[in-house]
Amino acid sequence: MYKLLVADDETGIRELIRKYAEFEGYTVAEASDGMEAVERCRKEEFDLVILDVMMPKLDGFSAGKLIRQEQEVPVIILSARGEEYDKIHGFEIGIDDYVVKPFSPKELMMRVAAVLKRVQGSHKGMKTECFDYADLHIDFTARIVSISQQRLELTPKEYALLFYMVKHAGIALTREQLLKDVWGYDFYGDDRTLDTHIKLLRKSIGRYATLIVTLRGVGYRFEVPK
Repeated sequence: MYKLLVADDETGIRELIRKYAEFEGYTVAEASDGMEAVERCRKEEFDLVILDVMMPKLDGFSAGKLIRQEQEVPVIILSARGEEYDKIHGFEIGIDDYVVKPFSPKELMMRVAAVLKRVQGSHKGMKTECFDYADLHIDFTARIVSISQQRLELTPKEYALLFYMVKHAGIALTREQLLKDVWGYDFYGDDRTLDTHIKLLRKSIGRYATLIVTLRGVGYRFEVPK
């Protein structure tokens, strides 16, 4: 049984998420502010953490960074602000998903299930597998990406997106396919989320950004020159 931590200063939001989460079979713990969430993660192990951005004592972004220092746990951010800057900031610090308030509790549970499935699946049945091009090295099993033997610090979503595209190199990948297979569910909302992650990934891999080719009106393709 998966154990979730829900941190939000609004009691009603916590109770709503708890109701739906427990119906799905999850165990739920609560925190009313960011600092309490961090303290709970220092004392307990969780399978996933849901954090509101605007909380007293410590905001969700800061709490998420501190929690990830304590344990390698996936984080979903809740926010009343849907601006691209906030989403980019969240993905840059390594959150796994970003949900804008007001949200559908059912959709949130779909996102929780998708993140848990992806995280758990990445640790099962993997054989040692690597990709090399020039001085770009990708170790799928160890989740390591390096250039000139210098390890890159990618967010979990950047790893997932890069790994998927490399494993499907040379294939035209539609937006719908990328969102479904990388995010792990039928995506609802602004499909600019994909473009934002592609932009961040290109920035992270520097001079190899050109390997990710934009297919206008279709999606993207990872293309290795012959």
